[in-house]
Amino acid sequence: MEELVAELGTAFLCADLELTPEVQDDHASYIVSWLPVLKNDHRAIFRAATHAQSAVNYLRSLQPERHGVAAA
Repeated sequence: MEELVAELGTAFLCADLELTPEVQDDHASYIVSWLPVLKNDHRAIFRAATHAQSAVNYLRSLQPERHGVAAA
């Protein structure tokens, strides 16, 4: 589950920073490896996303203000 949280957190941060991650050949097989977990626990993705967002919020809180906008 920690890897799923990390992957979602990375996606959230990339979106916030307007970064486009490079697609790698093994991405599809990595995502496929999560399908059994997600099929067996319909709330897993929501729990992982909640943890990932909490981590992103924490990282944002460590950043100084930029351009007059406070960190979220």
